[in-house]
Amino acid sequence: MNIKKIQKQLSDFADERDWNQFHNPKNLAMALSVEASELVEIFQWLTPEQAEAIMGTDENEHVKEELADVMIYLIRLADKLNVDIEDAVTDKIVKNGEKYPVDTSKGSTTKRTTLKEKIKDLIAL
Repeated sequence: MNIKKIQKQLSDFADERDWNQFHNPKNLAMALSVEASELVEIFQWLTPEQAEAIMGTDENEHVKEELADVMIYLIRLADKLNVDIEDAVTDKIVKNGEKYPVDTSKGSTTKRTTLKEKIKDLIAL
């Protein structure tokens, strides 16, 4: 996937329809939230096992469409805010690696603040 190419396609799509007047950061963020909620709705009452197996059901196209809608609005929002989303994601992965070191977070869903206390306790030993 080439994000910059997709960003250009989406920008051209909006330009051709004169939709940029509606594509301000507030509206795009709201639309992103709505589409993310539509994705969540698909999974809302499924068991974890059903959620894992969903792509083998008749809901697979629906899931793909909602994932695409989320990505479309995310890319448009990043474009409007002049955020290089590829750089932002790469930077965030690095930060998450620092926040959640393997030795203190592997196999754990513990929040970062609790991990900090865990690290302090380990250092105190």
